[in-house]
Amino acid sequence: MEEKKIQIDISPEVAQGKYANFAVIAHSANEFVFDMICMLPNGPKAAVQSRVIMTPENAKQLFFALQHNLEKYESTFGKISVRQPKDNPNEKITFLGPNGQA
Repeated sequence: MEEKKIQIDISPEVAQGKYANFAVIAHSANEFVFDMICMLPNGPKAAVQSRVIMTPENAKQLFFALQHNLEKYESTFGKISVRQPKDNPNEKITFLGPNGQA
């Protein structure tokens, strides 16, 4: 089977990207919603930088692609360690929905 090539265009504004260090993921029966957020240390608010909405099938394909790329990254650069907060490693983060409800 011949591999299909797709040409992807990207505007200069989108190519700049948005920094996100936090994500909130929600879903319904028909879609997954990914809010990519920039949360500054000790800031009173966090700003959503981008929202991506996908079908469940596309979300699963994204999961597999991310898993594959993380495996490739770790085989080249070493295992990624996930750090816990030093002051309270058991601290829990409450995720707020679009209407501010937990």
